[in-house]
Amino acid sequence: MTDSPGDRRERVSVRRAPKISVFLVAGAGLGILIAMILTFAFDGTTQVSDNTGLEYSQGQVFGFLALMGIAVGLALGGAVALVFDRVSRRRAREVEVRHSSIHIDEEA
Repeated sequence: MTDSPGDRRERVSVRRAPKISVFLVAGAGLGILIAMILTFAFDGTTQVSDNTGLEYSQGQVFGFLALMGIAVGLALGGAVALVFDRVSRRRAREVEVRHSSIHIDEEA
């Protein structure tokens, strides 16, 4: 292809970057799953708490663990995404692109 007078060439860096939101959602989902496993695997809800003197239901225990699991999962998912982002920066490559300008005469 030939260059027209409005074209210009430029070098840019191209890389595959991870979608951080996907890693955050996956981390939060994993935190909820772990909270569910811990809630139903250990039956500690039939005992009275030494600290508060109350007995908590499985739903309450799941809620507490889910809040902590989501927070930890978000943090770990974000950390994994940042590591993958660093790795993708190392694998970046440079390519040459051409910018074209097209002018349309609307009076015709």
